[in-house]
Amino acid sequence: MSEFKSDESAAARARLLEFAKKFGAQEADVIAMHGQSLDVSVRDGAIEDASRSEDFGIGLRVFKGLRHAYGSTADASNEGLIKLAEQVCAMADVVPTDAYTRLARVGEFAQNYPDLDLADQDMAFSVKDLAAFAIRAEAEALQQKGITKSDSASAGQNLHGVGYSTSSGFSGAYWYSSNHISLGVIGGRGDSMETDHASSSATHLTDIESPEVVGRRAAERTLARLNPRTGKTGGFPVIFDRRVSSSLLRTLSRAISGPRIAKGTSFLCGKIGQVIFSPDIRIIDDPLKIRGHRSGPFDGEGLPVFRRVMVDGGQLQSYFLDIRSAARLGMQPTGHATRGLSAPPSPAPSNLWIEPGAYSRAQMIKNIGEGFLVTDLMGASISLETGDYSRGASGFWIEAGEIAYPVSEMTIAGNLAEMFLHLSPASDLEFRDGVDAPSLLIEGMTTASR
Repeated sequence: MSEFKSDESAAARARLLEFAKKFGAQEADVIAMHGQSLDVSVRDGAIEDASRSEDFGIGLRVFKGLRHAYGSTADASNEGLIKLAEQVCAMADVVPTDAYTRLARVGEFAQNYPDLDLADQDMAFSVKDLAAFAIRAEAEALQQKGITKSDSASAGQNLHGVGYSTSSGFSGAYWYSSNHISLGVIGGRGDSMETDHASSSATHLTDIESPEVVGRRAAERTLARLNPRTGKTGGFPVIFDRRVSSSLLRTLSRAISGPRIAKGTSFLCGKIGQVIFSPDIRIIDDPLKIRGHRSGPFDGEGLPVFRRVMVDGGQLQSYFLDIRSAARLGMQPTGHATRGLSAPPSPAPSNLWIEPGAYSRAQMIKNIGEGFLVTDLMGASISLETGDYSRGASGFWIEAGEIAYPVSEMTIAGNLAEMFLHLSPASDLEFRDGVDAPSLLIEGMTTASR
């Protein structure tokens, strides 16, 4: 791996800002992104595929009065940057005006931001090493009785650099990495075959679960799915296993996104300060989490970021706001802007999680006379405007406080407003991908067999 450099795109960003000014931009900002990745897949103990990539892109946003335009290029030469600046500035002459979009101002910028240990400086980017991880996971899974075939295993490493500069005075950069291992296996034979998977990821390779643990988990999940039956139709308590519970949190994050709130297309419009969950629910967003999957020292507009309690005691405390959506709502931005190379900023969560409850998932199951433990979701019919929710699901039917048998081809339905109010968290929270939740019990959802 090439040596880390604190801000290797700073010079190119500064040149692009100067070129934009020469072509008539009154204000501008520039974002640059570097990427380096290696992925290796194996099957039956041998390398099946390996791919390595390196990429670079630089994006420009220019302002002319109330007009602004965007563009990007992979060419960081002076010729490439001049061409980009000329084209984007010309676009800004003809696009519609927008009174809400602006750059962050002096005094609003992030300053003295911390080292969050986001980049694994020991990454080797070695095909041999990554293949060995995947092979170990696959071998462990295939040793489990009843597992008949590998559906491939993979391991990978990624390193990314982000640099951001504005004509109003901000300039900053940081690196972040990710490491992952995953596999899928097949169990059973003939018409009774089933498949499932497991994975582990972390910013630092030393924080990943061992390949053997991942392999055993994939095998156990697959074997548990064998010989599924049909669940029951009616109103039952539903437990979202932590494999899928974060999907509800992602749905919440979309429902409280500033642009959606500003458009009035969310069932949670106007709910700041109101109770939308049961009193034992607390939801945290923390972009400053050390080694967090979605951490960063500043947001996509150069604003400072903070740990925020989004829901406290069931009460909604905040929306996710960038500068534009905050201005539309007459509120202050929350430091949640994200950026692409050729797109305007938009708000999104960082490390978002529901705090764990007092009871284990096993205790939750024990207290259910009959219900549905959901471990997989597929398809979706979710209206964020009305809260209506319906998804295909599979998992396990619960009877007399115990897991009775696997079920498939089910549908679960409800309304998110009611679901959130009747939601209880288990104690099994794990930080796996940046948006995380423990297993979640929701009383009285509708279940139906297909």
